[in-house]
Amino acid sequence: MNISSIVFRRFSRNRLSLTALFAVFAIIALALLAGIISPRDPMAIDVHNVLSPPSLAHPFGTDELGRDVLSRMIWGSRVSLKVGFIAVSLAILVGTIVGSIAGFYGGKIDALLMRFVDIMLAFPTFFLILAVIAILEPSIYTIMAVIGFTGWMDVARLVRAEFLTLRERDFVVAAKALGAGNLRLMFKHILPNALAPVFVAATFGVAGAILTESGLSFLGLGVQPPNPSWGNILTAGKDNIEVAWWLSLFPGLAILVTVLSYNLVGEGLRDALDPRLWERESSATRSKGKTPKVSTVDN
Repeated sequence: MNISSIVFRRFSRNRLSLTALFAVFAIIALALLAGIISPRDPMAIDVHNVLSPPSLAHPFGTDELGRDVLSRMIWGSRVSLKVGFIAVSLAILVGTIVGSIAGFYGGKIDALLMRFVDIMLAFPTFFLILAVIAILEPSIYTIMAVIGFTGWMDVARLVRAEFLTLRERDFVVAAKALGAGNLRLMFKHILPNALAPVFVAATFGVAGAILTESGLSFLGLGVQPPNPSWGNILTAGKDNIEVAWWLSLFPGLAILVTVLSYNLVGEGLRDALDPRLWERESSATRSKGKTPKVSTVDN
């Protein structure tokens, strides 16, 4: 049985994480099919239905301009997931490169890069993002770039730790003896074996990026109106909290379910990819399979 089959079997045993994975797929499908699923134009203004409560015509109610909240949330899911995936992809790219170089070469290069990582970790990430966005023009592309380039440090530390463990393994020594260069050793032999914790970090990172984007949009520094996002729908809810509870409840639940689902998937992946749990499971299986010896006494 190969490793992928073992990981899938272990992950499928975690019913909570498996349910969360289906929820993630449903949210992604919702975002991809927003143009088909959305019942109304998210930008359409209806002055005759301003702040209408949930009804058959508007299941999630309308906002202060009469726009359908359900349609805006469906289109807002596309914005949130786009920010999450692209920002995390940038963070993984930068963190993998930095961590690979630090872990492979070690010595002064490792010390220099890790001190830079420590300096970056010393800054409160959210306030650093606020400072950068305050200087630049707020837009979805700015948000993706800033979140990506301020969230790579944990990935770098994970990759560095894996490289420090793997670079002395027999298959790396054998490849080096056969004349493999440093780049080939790093990216062909070591990196593929160091990606397991990166996948887990990426899952948690998407949830964190969605939360960050929602917070920035809530503060008015993220996705700018009239473009919909869950954060700026919450802003409208804050301004009308006494008369329009639905503007706070539904986008808040969407953020909660999405972030919780990604975190549960990340925990399931972490457990499924943990080799120590594999060893415990295999040893338990072997011990169960053993049949006790029956001693006989000669009469």
